[in-house]
Amino acid sequence: MTDTDLLPLPLAVEHRGSAPGYVSLDDRATLDAGPGTESTARWLRSALGAATGLPLADGPGPHAIRLRIRERTQAGTERGYGPEDYRLSTEDPDAAVVIEGGGPAGVFWGAQTLRQLLGPDAYRKAPVAPGPRWDLPQVTVTDGPRFRWRGLMLDVSRHFLPKDDVLRYLDLLAVHKLNVFHFHLTDDQGWRIEIRRHPRLTEVGAWRARTKWGHRASPLWTDVPHGGHYTQDDIREIVAYAAERHITVVPEIDIPGHSQAAIAAYPELGNTDVIDTTTLSVWDTWGINPNVLAPTDNTLRFYEGVFEEVLELFPSTFIHVGGDECPKDQWKASPTAQARIAELGVGDEYGLQSWFVRHFDRWLAARGRRLIGWDEILEGGLAPGAAVSSWRGYAGGIAAAEAGHDVVMCPEQQVYLDHRQAPGDDEPVPIGYVRTLKDVYRFDPVPPRLSAEAAAHVLGTQANVWTEVMENRSRVDYQVFPRLAALAEVAWSELPAPHARDFTDFERRMTAHYRRLDALGVDYRPPGGPLPWQRRPGVIGRPIEGAPPNV
Repeated sequence: MTDTDLLPLPLAVEHRGSAPGYVSLDDRATLDAGPGTESTARWLRSALGAATGLPLADGPGPHAIRLRIRERTQAGTERGYGPEDYRLSTEDPDAAVVIEGGGPAGVFWGAQTLRQLLGPDAYRKAPVAPGPRWDLPQVTVTDGPRFRWRGLMLDVSRHFLPKDDVLRYLDLLAVHKLNVFHFHLTDDQGWRIEIRRHPRLTEVGAWRARTKWGHRASPLWTDVPHGGHYTQDDIREIVAYAAERHITVVPEIDIPGHSQAAIAAYPELGNTDVIDTTTLSVWDTWGINPNVLAPTDNTLRFYEGVFEEVLELFPSTFIHVGGDECPKDQWKASPTAQARIAELGVGDEYGLQSWFVRHFDRWLAARGRRLIGWDEILEGGLAPGAAVSSWRGYAGGIAAAEAGHDVVMCPEQQVYLDHRQAPGDDEPVPIGYVRTLKDVYRFDPVPPRLSAEAAAHVLGTQANVWTEVMENRSRVDYQVFPRLAALAEVAWSELPAPHARDFTDFERRMTAHYRRLDALGVDYRPPGGPLPWQRRPGVIGRPIEGAPPNV
């Protein structure tokens, strides 16, 4: 391993002289934490202290790890310290390591780079190497992110992940300098967040009697009840844990489609003049569900109550409302929905969905928050302050950005990590497009035909992980890694001229990164293909052969 094996790739790495020397951290190492860097100091003691066995007591001096916030232009450059920018140096005569950031987040990302420089054993939970000495190359790293939204969307509705697994994923995001955790909490197959004024959402909506095994065309079922939910204190813990790692948790409460779990708990939320909603249960299979919310005042008031509790738990500016895959058949057949369309003068069912979304856009804006939804929320018109997650290719994101809306680019064809990683039969439950590590690495969140003005509305990118065929943490690991490392570099590192990333160099650096993932206990897909216990022979998937990206 060399110091150029850093991932994501930093802006600049400089050495003093022709060959780097080394400095060492040992029992004399201390932490010299300046104002605003206290959370990074706590993290260093917890993570590096455990891995190295070093006590890291408070104190300055030549053996210190010095943490500082510097709101000034870096010497010799025109680039100022942005809030997530940092400079790490092991060449200061007055300290072993100096990390300066433009804000607390920048200092924290510098600490992540320090961990990489210490080697893969720095990712373990206890020391494994003999002796108290840890060597660092003499180097100066200058760095900062390309995008301010660098995320992962994790679906815990289709398959529930216990709280400790969620906390673990926040640690894995931090390792990769990702700063947004999009938390998909509700869907047809399960409601995962406690809402105290509506207890049946979790009493009923958090559990299904059985689960489809494989794609919805599969004849196989798992006849074991599945479910679970997070209490409000669990959510507070998750949000606080994320904040310590400078990660924003963006909750998603899906409306008006993907709502059968809520309707099963409270049948009056559905289109009762079309179907008998009292017969519905939490959905046990996959696909686009026809049972959507009724466009009534009762439904609006119910979800306002839900969002009131959500806002108390999540301080994020953005609140995700889904808005995708809402079939209009029930609304077309419903006298109540048709009367609402006429009353509002919105023209048709698409206008009705737009009215539904706009209502919550205004509701959230009045409380100082911003609505974000999947790109279907563009249909029928979108309120000016709303942002768009562009998942059906680039097209929705381009339209939104050119209309002045902020955009998170996450097209299915490039960054849906539930999609298979190779065309072979060995891939477990093969779903969707073949998207290799190289494919994800070559993804650019800013389409080349986007104007400069519109491109400024691209907040960044995220990978999306839908868990229909991921029944536990190990399966999630397999689908997410190593491709999340490629997405992390896409989101963090500046695109080099001539607008093409060096995949050969990335693969070389991944050799070191696999050792970090091993130390972290990540069940990633090996470069040579799945291990025998990672396969799912005989379980039907949904291959899409030869489908080109929709750009």
